[in-house]
Amino acid sequence: MIRVALAVAFAGALGCVLRFLVASYAVAQWPRHFYLATFTVNIIGCLLIGLLSGLFLLRTDLPLELRTGLTVGFLGGLTTFSSFSLELLKLLEAGRLPEAGAYLLCSIFGGLLAAWGGLSLARLLH
Repeated sequence: MIRVALAVAFAGALGCVLRFLVASYAVAQWPRHFYLATFTVNIIGCLLIGLLSGLFLLRTDLPLELRTGLTVGFLGGLTTFSSFSLELLKLLEAGRLPEAGAYLLCSIFGGLLAAWGGLSLARLLH
């Protein structure tokens, strides 16, 4: 169990650093659209978790440390729902209702579509 926890911690740290770098870049390039970094990592994370989950169903021989480290650790560190929620509230409080609505709908449906796409891709690769 300690090896799995260490794998999650290490991979989670990598995911967090990557999210920080993406967010820093996005804010520097598009300060008004600060939420695009969270949106991007959440959509990519949904795609990857779907893909990896599908592949791991086929490759149960892969070590638990690798499977859990990538899904719970790396993708858990990379994606974030709490930041999404706070950014959505900031858009609402700023009266940017159309943008907030688009962000909400695109994040939810985009995430679901990306996770489905990842699972479908894993099935195609099988």
